[in-house]
Amino acid sequence: MKAIAKVAGLSVVASTFILAGCSGGSKPAATADPTKPEKLTNLVVWARMVPQAALSIKSYNENEVYKEMEKATGVKVDFQHPPQGQEKEQFNLMMTSGKLPDVIEYAWSTFPGGPEKAIKDNKIIKLNDLVDKYAPNFKKLLDSHPDWKKQALTDEGSLFSFPFIRGEKGLQVYQGITVRKDWLDKLGLQMPTTIDEWYTVLKAFKEKDPNGNGKADEVPLLVTLNDFNKTHVFVGAWGLTNSFYKDGGKVKFGPIEPNYKEFLTTMNKWYKEGLIDKDFAATDGKVTDAKVTGNQLGTAIMATGGGIGKYMGLMASKNKDFKLGAAPYPTLVKGQKPELGHSDYAVTAQGSAISINNKNPIETVKWLDYGYGEVGHMLFNFGKEDVSYKMEKGYPKFTDLITKNPEGMPMQQAMVKYNRAGYGEGPFVQDIRYMDQYASSPEQQESLKIWTQPSNEKMMPLVTPTKEESSKFASTMTDINTYKDEMIIKFIMGAEPLSSFDAYVKTIKGMGIDDAIKVQQAALERYNNRK
Repeated sequence: MKAIAKVAGLSVVASTFILAGCSGGSKPAATADPTKPEKLTNLVVWARMVPQAALSIKSYNENEVYKEMEKATGVKVDFQHPPQGQEKEQFNLMMTSGKLPDVIEYAWSTFPGGPEKAIKDNKIIKLNDLVDKYAPNFKKLLDSHPDWKKQALTDEGSLFSFPFIRGEKGLQVYQGITVRKDWLDKLGLQMPTTIDEWYTVLKAFKEKDPNGNGKADEVPLLVTLNDFNKTHVFVGAWGLTNSFYKDGGKVKFGPIEPNYKEFLTTMNKWYKEGLIDKDFAATDGKVTDAKVTGNQLGTAIMATGGGIGKYMGLMASKNKDFKLGAAPYPTLVKGQKPELGHSDYAVTAQGSAISINNKNPIETVKWLDYGYGEVGHMLFNFGKEDVSYKMEKGYPKFTDLITKNPEGMPMQQAMVKYNRAGYGEGPFVQDIRYMDQYASSPEQQESLKIWTQPSNEKMMPLVTPTKEESSKFASTMTDINTYKDEMIIKFIMGAEPLSSFDAYVKTIKGMGIDDAIKVQQAALERYNNRK
């Protein structure tokens, strides 16, 4: 079963997909095939279009996944996509209007009051009984993975959507600290692992002309506020996140903890000495591209594919020495294991829910279940066999249409037309074998090993406040986060002295952070009690 074991993390395939054999030509047992939704011929699905998809297609209707699903199930899908950047606004307008499509693909944890509130408000339907009766693939998956089931439920035990699931830890981590390995080698430096070692490396990048042009134009480190928020980069060395985290079961808010001042002090020192990009607070993707391809940037937070893969490809013909390497998340003490780094949830907030206006919920459940069976799994992850992939000794290998696209499209852009594995959204389990090929270079493979080292035990699970808690919590945290983000930038850039840290903490407390922590604590305890 070696070829099958890599489908979605050693435990997933054995318990989820019932196969007749191990070869690429094996046929699934009857239980892996969905019951054809014979009474359903058309579905209207509302879903955001991810930016990388918009580069290649105008609608998910053009994706081969849905063309093939139509052949298999007889169901034609009409996708409705809100304008990019207006997804939340358009979602809210749709909810208010009551004119709901059949299926809504959305980050339901962000719905005010959480997905349970959406059920009680008669926006979407509770799926428990329908899944038990009409979704054998999805039901088997949840029964086989109680940790995933726990994440897929509300605090009240309701199933509310068919979620996108990252099948292995290696799929939950896809970005981290990336450094110019060739600069390290040129200066005789080792890969840094502690905050002190990072200071030494960044100083050398600043002062020793690693790009060799005789100018002091190197930017040692580019790290944004979003990097601190999403990856816990550098701040994690102090055992903190830039938001809520749990410490021995107790919820805390990192930016007001005493050792957060130590983190800010370090970042302020680095900024004053020119080690952090002076424009870090206002940078964007184009600026980053220019600094990387201009041979100026020493360290940044990058994605495995859209960072390491992208820039190694762009620079291959421009600079034969250019080499990127993944750095471990730093600690304060040499030899310590990093506590915190980037990691997404296995069961994501993004899920396909059935609206209350759907006239055929049973048939829709059967249709949504398709992606969790063996045939649908392969389709969603790899596309159409013998077109976008071929089975070679039981392994689904992408064809040249994907890896060496005849139109010159990069791999990520080429995949958009044929599967949904690279979207990070959709009703299926993402397959690690997609990532093995997408992040195929030694540098990319190494990054996934290094960035999965943090335990991330302190990270909060995907909790949801109750209806009663939601409104006040949301408004409180909007104000707090706005103030917090402004002050972090001021502290780092020196516009606000670090002697003001206590006053900053007092202000956040006055804004209601203690009540917000209580809400998160209660939500965490409810989450822990889910069954």
